Amino acid sequence: MSGSPRRVVTCPGCGGPSVYAPENPWRPFCSERCKNHDFGAWATERYRVPAKPEPGDDEDKSPPPPAH
Repeated sequence: MSGSPRRVVTCPGCGGPSVYAPENPWRPFCSERCKNHDFGAWATERYRVPAKPEPGDDEDKSPPPPAH
């Protein structure tokens, strides 16, 4: 018996099985393709984390008066 059994998780990219162990360099993804697809989504800002508006964000949005 060689250590603990391999852990298999669901790939966040495709939903398929993925070995979560050092032998899988793309973990938790099942492949380089799934990992790169996810990275591309972050890089192009398709994934966003919602933020609460700062106090004063919804106050007067009119442009400042022109400088003389």
